[in-house]
Amino acid sequence: MGPFLTMVFLFLIVGFLTTANTQFQGPLKETFLMKVGNLKNTFATLITFSWFLAYPVCGGVGSSWINKYGYKGTLIRGLWVMIAGLGLFFASSYFTVRFPDAAAVMGESIIPVGFFIFLLGSFVVGASATILQVVINPYLTACRVKGTQAIQRLAIGGTANSVGTTIAPYFVTGVVFGGLAMEDIQISQLMMPFLALMLTIAVVVFLLMRLSLPDIQGTRVEKGEKLEKSVWSFRHLTLGVCAIFCYVGVEVCIGANINLYAIERNCPSPALMATLYWGGMLVGRLVGSSLSKVSPRVQLVVTTVSAGVLALLAIIFNNPWLLTAVGLFHSIMWGAIFTLSVAHLGKYTSVASGVFMIGVVGGAILPLLQGVFADLLESWRWSWFIVLLGELFMLYYALVGSRVRQTAD
Repeated sequence: MGPFLTMVFLFLIVGFLTTANTQFQGPLKETFLMKVGNLKNTFATLITFSWFLAYPVCGGVGSSWINKYGYKGTLIRGLWVMIAGLGLFFASSYFTVRFPDAAAVMGESIIPVGFFIFLLGSFVVGASATILQVVINPYLTACRVKGTQAIQRLAIGGTANSVGTTIAPYFVTGVVFGGLAMEDIQISQLMMPFLALMLTIAVVVFLLMRLSLPDIQGTRVEKGEKLEKSVWSFRHLTLGVCAIFCYVGVEVCIGANINLYAIERNCPSPALMATLYWGGMLVGRLVGSSLSKVSPRVQLVVTTVSAGVLALLAIIFNNPWLLTAVGLFHSIMWGAIFTLSVAHLGKYTSVASGVFMIGVVGGAILPLLQGVFADLLESWRWSWFIVLLGELFMLYYALVGSRVRQTAD
């Protein structure tokens, strides 16, 4: 039970930092990006893009570290990478305060150098989150907890992840920026919170080094052993990577961009919408952790249909509040897709987990693409068709693509 709870706690950290990162889009749009003209939405979504770009780049790193250092060694190294990334967040603020005139000129746009340092920090912390999830997902799937199935354990981990995502928007607006209005935010306010987070993660590393965290047998390649075939030869895994591309993309489209949509619609409390969305995911995962007799495939069918209907209604009525309810149905999609994707993979599981992370780049590409569309169309309303298309592909995966045609045996 101790190793299981450790993974659940680390999932909370990953969720918290992922959402906190996306919530910097609005404040940084008003500080770093005041002089970029009509490309504010595009530049703001680069923060999310740089974070999720780390997943396809570093997923293989996580897999190779597991095979070389084991699960515990990989976790510790991943957390040190996280500390380095948080240090870059601190440096972006410090550099901008010390050198306010240092900027890059791109046509009519003027972008402070500190913004690029922040983007680099976003990539590095995203790399850490990637490495941690390459460990967490197969560990939760393979470890044994009495009376649970794999998707339930992932839902419990996802619940902790959602606790982090739910509190993150108010951490950014309330703690980092002290509840100030967007126009009153100062970039210097970033420094102390990130130093505190670096110290917190260092304490987690110290504790983790003293915990017993056994490897899960049969889920990774032993030293000197070679795989007989490519992990991409498993069709249900390959399509699962495509499905997770869509899932993370549409999840982040709403979680990261709903506040920008709300601001455009002059809705009160944009941060509340993001919190309700992530809070809906928390409720959904709590419910999902109790569904011991409902198969992952059935869960994915029901949730994709429901989320797709809500996205369509939000477009028709031009109402961002409808999108907040999508979080309830996005809640268990990750666990369902991952469970279906790694089914019957045996010793290919740890490698598959790294490959699976490639699909998370959807969280970089789709929100950025949505930001570009919002600028071109001068409205966020029609850009939500991206979410609808993503839900339709995941429905296809649940019904057809997840059928296992080849096993590791």
